[in-house]
Amino acid sequence: MTKKSKIQDAESFTDGKIFLCVSVFLLFIFYILLSSVVYAEEIRSRAAVVMDAVTGRVLYAKNPDLRLLPASTTKLMTALVVVERAKLSDVTTISKKAANTAPTKVGFREGDKVTLETLLYAALIKSANDAAVALAEAVAGSEEEFVALMNRKALTIGLDDTKFINANGLPGDGQHITAYDLSKIMRQAIKYPVLKEILGTRMTEVATETGRTKFIKNTNKLLWSDEELLGGKTGFTRQARHCFVCAGEREHETIIVALLGAPSRDLLWKESEQLMDFGLKVINRSEEPVVYLSKDDRNGPKATTALYTERSGPADEGKKLKGKKTRHGRSSKHKYVTAQHKSKNKRMVKVAQKSKNKKVKKTNIAEMDQDGVKG
Repeated sequence: MTKKSKIQDAESFTDGKIFLCVSVFLLFIFYILLSSVVYAEEIRSRAAVVMDAVTGRVLYAKNPDLRLLPASTTKLMTALVVVERAKLSDVTTISKKAANTAPTKVGFREGDKVTLETLLYAALIKSANDAAVALAEAVAGSEEEFVALMNRKALTIGLDDTKFINANGLPGDGQHITAYDLSKIMRQAIKYPVLKEILGTRMTEVATETGRTKFIKNTNKLLWSDEELLGGKTGFTRQARHCFVCAGEREHETIIVALLGAPSRDLLWKESEQLMDFGLKVINRSEEPVVYLSKDDRNGPKATTALYTERSGPADEGKKLKGKKTRHGRSSKHKYVTAQHKSKNKRMVKVAQKSKNKKVKKTNIAEMDQDGVKG
């Protein structure tokens, strides 16, 4: 073999190695992207968001802006308004309306005197509707006035797709929330030590001023199985299905998970844990952020990586970033900026608008909140 032939063979061998390395690298990238898409498709809840609690960055989203019923996750906003506007040591008298609010309740009687802190424990741990109404009346004089405060608070923290009509989450015309907005409510709630403490309490006793006590147990079963969970709020109605928002710590990172419309309570717990772990992987750069628009809910395309901008922190909550467009063509409060799939923006806008124009159906007493019921 001549020297020239040897050189040519060496060059061919080198080119082959380069081609092989590039091919393996591309296959690896494709596998990561594909695994993210497959993972997204496995989430069966109608909507889900995973958020970095420190920065507000969205790490995962499925139908983040789809308007759905909040069920008892509403009580998290009720709690936010209470801690910001009242002294928890104040004592209030339970009204007839509050005492008769069904079906999930502690069993306070008309005329009972109870501290607002006690009512908060009852509303957030047992998901008691009587406690939520009593809190609303104590803070604002009536539930109607309190709801106005809830909606005002929603606007101040940048909730674009949320409207409350009561303090407890029972279904009705016009009441809706999105998974993205729900995650932002939790982000605000965990800033208050008292709310973090209550949300993380497994069980306790609540008492009236006369000493009558009731034992209550948290509807959040993950508190018993996940030591890293800071706390969460459940919700369930027949129409809303199973809902949950929680905050947890993984390797010193605080992650928020919001789920709406899970088919069953067991699946709710499973997907919450899966998404918490997925969020940590995104923060640690071992997974890419994911947005998924399901065919069932939007008939829209799915988009994977590079669909987010960053949020700089709590001070920027609700502010607009100039010069950027969102998936829905709006100013980027939501900060889902399409670095890919730009050609699909128009279709996504139409689909999103169509979904948001759907009215929430009026429900009857049979579809009222039964939080904690396994379905």
